[in-house]
Amino acid sequence: MLVKKIDIHVHTSRTKGFPRIHSDNSSYASPEELRIKYNAWGIEKGVVLPSIGSECAYRAVTNEEIHELVRDYPETLDWFCNIDPRWMKNDETSNFTPMIEYYKSLGAKGVGEICSNLYFDDPRVWNLFRHCEACQMPVTFHIGNMGGDYGLVDELGLPRLEKTLKEFPNLIFLGHSQKFWAEISADCTEEGRLGYPEGPVTPGRVVELMRKYKNLHGDLSAGSGGNAIMRDPEFGLSFMEEFQDRLYFGTDICSPHNEFPLSGYLDDAVQNGKLSEAAYRKISRENALKLLNRELYK
Repeated sequence: MLVKKIDIHVHTSRTKGFPRIHSDNSSYASPEELRIKYNAWGIEKGVVLPSIGSECAYRAVTNEEIHELVRDYPETLDWFCNIDPRWMKNDETSNFTPMIEYYKSLGAKGVGEICSNLYFDDPRVWNLFRHCEACQMPVTFHIGNMGGDYGLVDELGLPRLEKTLKEFPNLIFLGHSQKFWAEISADCTEEGRLGYPEGPVTPGRVVELMRKYKNLHGDLSAGSGGNAIMRDPEFGLSFMEEFQDRLYFGTDICSPHNEFPLSGYLDDAVQNGKLSEAAYRKISRENALKLLNRELYK
């Protein structure tokens, strides 16, 4: 039986604002536009990630604005708060716990999407992670290159991510972006990290890290997450079965014109007996509900 999905990764704003001129000249989808897409794609609601940083932003969409939208559209939206590691004092001694607890008291269920263009193991980033871990708030991250890009910086092979997973074993990390999901295959190259590699997958670094570190989870949103699963159907289905407890359906809708086929792909897979019902239900909604209700920390 098909289920209504929870979208672990979406963006929205109350007003359209300045358009994303290097994309499709549109602005974020409004909550009403999201609802239209969600109804068409079989999605119950989405987790909004505020856009608070200078990287990958044409304007800020603040925590306060998103909190108000969640209050006004509770049937469509839930949320993470977002914090830049450079806030407060721009050093590794900033005490983010009061800020995180404040947003948590307003209903925020995690922190992200962290897009600051700093090294993954920068002391300021680790300081933020330390406070997120203490507050039991999962983190969604985006990986980028240093300069002219957005996202926490790591090299091919994700060595800084591994150091971080070791350092914060009780913090749940939701992996996202091209430079993360491209490394699902062992033949990933520097060029391949920039886009959406095609063809068969030989289990690579992401698989290795997920097997080794139980605090690494997978955000299947956007072209990056969907491509990682769908580029090699036989591998993708086995990957979803193996990690069914730590994968989350998502879209990463940034525009009312975005189209993502993962929802229909999951529905077809379970209906055709290619994906177990247990894995389908967990990835589609049950894992997200556990995360949002903080059951994974109990």
